[in-house]
Amino acid sequence: MPYSSFTLKRVKEEFELEIVENQDLFSSIEDVEISDYLKISLNYNVPLALAISTEKARSELIISHVLLELKKKLNDEISLFSGINLDIDKDRELNGFCDYIISKSPEQFYLNSPVVAVVEAKNEQITSGLGQRISEMIASKMFNDREGKGIQKIYGAVTTGNTWKFLKYENNIAYIDKLEYYITNISKIVGILVKMVQQEA
Repeated sequence: MPYSSFTLKRVKEEFELEIVENQDLFSSIEDVEISDYLKISLNYNVPLALAISTEKARSELIISHVLLELKKKLNDEISLFSGINLDIDKDRELNGFCDYIISKSPEQFYLNSPVVAVVEAKNEQITSGLGQRISEMIASKMFNDREGKGIQKIYGAVTTGNTWKFLKYENNIAYIDKLEYYITNISKIVGILVKMVQQEA
């Protein structure tokens, strides 16, 4: 799939981006209380997903549960899509499937703007997904602009389920948080996701 063909170097050069990777972007965001359901689910699912050690297992057993918690925290005022096609510009290879897309629209039967965040599941190497994730963030910005619902910031995450790396795209600058967050601090991860949707991260 074309999105996956983007390395960090390629996406920087082709879209003339500035890449900033030395900033602590999200650590000041407050933790949020998570549900007992998520605590119980992760307590059982995380060891299983890590033992199976495939991208699919991590996505189904960890990542989807975290994102469903986000949807519940925001009272279903957002929509969540998994494995959805996002074809924006085939000539520039901004097309293909995204693991997860979060929109501020409550419409769940189809993808509506504004897209606020994209989440990429990876089996092991977080860094290998950065170029792909940034290309999807650029495509999301283009999608929003076309729909007349442009927003200032698009967020992203690359995650193994156990480890989470967050990104921000704004004014043709891609910010890669210098910190990583671990599933043991799930309250912080969900807190960051909430602020991303609210455009306050």
